[in-house]
Amino acid sequence: MNGMLACNLSGEAEPMAGPQRPASSQSGTRPPAAAFGDDTAWRPALNTTWQWQLSPPLDVSIDVDMYDIDLFDNEASVVAGLHAQGRKVVCYISVGSWEDWRPDKEKFPDEVIGNNYDGWPGEKWLDIRQIELLAPIMQARMDMCQAKGFDGIEPDNIDGYTNKTGFSLTYQDQLNYNRWLAEEAHQRGLSIGLKNDDEQARDLLPYFDWALTEDCFDQGWCEEMRPFISAGKAVFAAEYTGTGISLDEFCPQAQVMGFSAILKNRDLDAWREGCPALP
Repeated sequence: MNGMLACNLSGEAEPMAGPQRPASSQSGTRPPAAAFGDDTAWRPALNTTWQWQLSPPLDVSIDVDMYDIDLFDNEASVVAGLHAQGRKVVCYISVGSWEDWRPDKEKFPDEVIGNNYDGWPGEKWLDIRQIELLAPIMQARMDMCQAKGFDGIEPDNIDGYTNKTGFSLTYQDQLNYNRWLAEEAHQRGLSIGLKNDDEQARDLLPYFDWALTEDCFDQGWCEEMRPFISAGKAVFAAEYTGTGISLDEFCPQAQVMGFSAILKNRDLDAWREGCPALP
């Protein structure tokens, strides 16, 4: 569930069909707004404080700038209530996996459903090469995000090409899908975050408005996300109690790097500890 397991652990990657990073990869500044339609999307500032909760019941009492919550578990009234408190609200959806507890699970064609997602019963990887089959489902989910009043989208499991999905996904396949997702979000006036997928951070920087990492301090790959900070785009970092890491271990580095870092339980309940604010 939720892609909480790091997707680039040793031994998880499948053989690549070609060079890992295509010669045509892109980097630099964000493409013109016209490429995405509506350019009025909210984009979080550096050092935005946040809460990430995907396990109900939702605690709306946390004093932060942004909440990241599940699309299906929260109604428009919840989003409106958070807005009334001055919060921005991000819509969590899985775009790279099929989950057997979701109300739209029957809409996924059998041919796009792959291997089990290790560690999360009832979840399977998707064949993200088949955008034409996934598009109606993902577009409907983004439409729900928009209709419920969310400000942005957290698309989970967007690095399937590094995992044993059951499909021969390539670096370029993942770029194509992730860029498509970004365009769809922007057409709805929603910002979108790059969830993990650190190996493609430079290529996808022009398309994504912020980033969200899991375990990057514990596993030592936060540096890959620095281009977002350099471009003035927020990086939200979650570390997990289960690894034994503490605030004292990662907060000083997070503050130097400009990351908005918190400590969470891996089931993403209401509990959180945030790094102290910079003086």
